[in-house]
Amino acid sequence: MSFFILLFAACSHQTEPFTVQVLNSYTPVKDQGKGNSCWIYAMLAAIETEHIMRGDSVHLSTAYVEHFLRQDSLAPRSGRGMAITLIRMIERYGLVPYQAMQDSGVPAPRWAFMLGAEYTPLEFAHSVCAPGEYVALTTTASQPYYTSFILKEPDNWLGDAFLNLPPDSLLAVTRRSVAARHGVCWEGDTHRSGFDWKQGVARTTLLDDNRPPADAHCMAIVGLATDAGGHPFFVMKNSWGTGNDRDGLLFMSEDYFLHNTVAIVLPRSCLADTSLDNTTPHDAETIAQ
Repeated sequence: MSFFILLFAACSHQTEPFTVQVLNSYTPVKDQGKGNSCWIYAMLAAIETEHIMRGDSVHLSTAYVEHFLRQDSLAPRSGRGMAITLIRMIERYGLVPYQAMQDSGVPAPRWAFMLGAEYTPLEFAHSVCAPGEYVALTTTASQPYYTSFILKEPDNWLGDAFLNLPPDSLLAVTRRSVAARHGVCWEGDTHRSGFDWKQGVARTTLLDDNRPPADAHCMAIVGLATDAGGHPFFVMKNSWGTGNDRDGLLFMSEDYFLHNTVAIVLPRSCLADTSLDNTTPHDAETIAQ
């Protein structure tokens, strides 16, 4: 599995060192180019990490999803979407391995081959993402916590519902899911002064305002780390190529996460395995339905 990459420590040439406590396996960092398909790249990356950490060799085609996105009558011409939109897209059109389709401009394959088995694209999609396997989470004080509602974001063009958690609970669920080796997708605001792609660091600064976060970008979360002062960070896998100081990764502080997250998509089992504050007498699995 030569395309899997592990990072065990910050490179010596980097200006700010981080200590990595958890780093889950992931496929190579890709470059989405000038398009708006970060939600496709990031959510597929989270699914890949989920399977790789289970011991499966999975590398998925972004081009296949982009191909059918252009044909979907509901899809905006901008090509934008949310991470949970990716789940709905592959439920509708299926999926194929990365090697089967690397260019969205070619005809989509009718079959997917994996480990000697032959699948239709829909069968292959269900093999890597079972119906109902993933749940979308958000945090907003404008809606009751521990209830689901349709997020009024332009990119939520399929009208998906999100489970609303308090900020600290959303942070705790995300942290525990990554520590338990699950694939997690983050969606939020990258247009803050504290977001420095070149340095590969995102942390809240005094220049950042208090406006609600914009739905600007998606990234997969692949690890947990601390900076030199012991402050906790998430390790993010981006889709802007490997041209920054951290070969395509970025370290996001938990403080930045708390102020700038729009949505998190992770396996539904992460809610059943975790204790959410103030959920009694309902269990987390019931709430997520």
